[in-house]
Amino acid sequence: MHKVAQTGPQSRFYHSRGLRLHYLDWGNSDAPLLILVHGGLEHARVWDQLASQLRADWHVVVPDLRGHGDSGWSSGGAYGIVDMVPDLAALVDELGERPVTLVAHSLGGNIATHYTALFPERVSRLCVIEGLGFSPQARARRDAKPRREQLREWVDKVRELDQRGPSRYPSVTAAVQRLLEHDPLLSRQLAEYVCEHGMRPTEDGQWRWKYDHLIRGTGAAEVASVEPSDLWQAITCPVLLMYGAESWASNPEQDGRVKHFAQAQVIIVEQAGHNLHHHQPEVFMGHLRAFLS
Repeated sequence: MHKVAQTGPQSRFYHSRGLRLHYLDWGNSDAPLLILVHGGLEHARVWDQLASQLRADWHVVVPDLRGHGDSGWSSGGAYGIVDMVPDLAALVDELGERPVTLVAHSLGGNIATHYTALFPERVSRLCVIEGLGFSPQARARRDAKPRREQLREWVDKVRELDQRGPSRYPSVTAAVQRLLEHDPLLSRQLAEYVCEHGMRPTEDGQWRWKYDHLIRGTGAAEVASVEPSDLWQAITCPVLLMYGAESWASNPEQDGRVKHFAQAQVIIVEQAGHNLHHHQPEVFMGHLRAFLS
């Protein structure tokens, strides 16, 4: 076991495509590198509970995606998958020429999967928590619409985001309540922690999330995009795909997507939804440790 100083993570910064991006470094730099990537509208601190358990055996690094947490915001709302993959590539290069293990959730999982497909020689293992993007059924429903209609809907959506602005709350407590309504499987303790580290006060005395609200507009490259199964076929490392039994997401073992990976296993976590690593952290950690070992 590697020796680890019992301190919190250190904030560090790097640059990618003109943006100053933030990450947390949990120390133990002589250990194998493990990067945890959060989902959309989240931030690096959502991983704290799990990172603190993994740091004894790994050099744990947790980035804030562009537009999230303490990372810079992209002008023009450039927050598509293709915008974020170079950011992850820049971070891996920042940390040196050594293999990396990636554990990533939702949007972060999609980014990590794309990165692993493009740079398979850099990734030792990949754990993706509900992060393969659209299911075949969802793509079929979307593609039943003409591309012109899809693009028009996207333009209308981003225009509406421009006009509406970010959500504001009278207090952090109000945001906690809203988060619990959105995700009732989340513990109040974790919801309070997520809001405490993920919000900032506004000039008029209210509170807002740290993330850029334009992220909700996704990216033009995702409109009428094809399934990236040809990219998945380039991934050579072991892959763990995890899904919550109570999630809205489609099981890749049932919808056929798992067949595009050379060596992948699918694990379903009971009594858990899309944020299964938060809903059942002990169960998640058990499966993750088994996979990493």
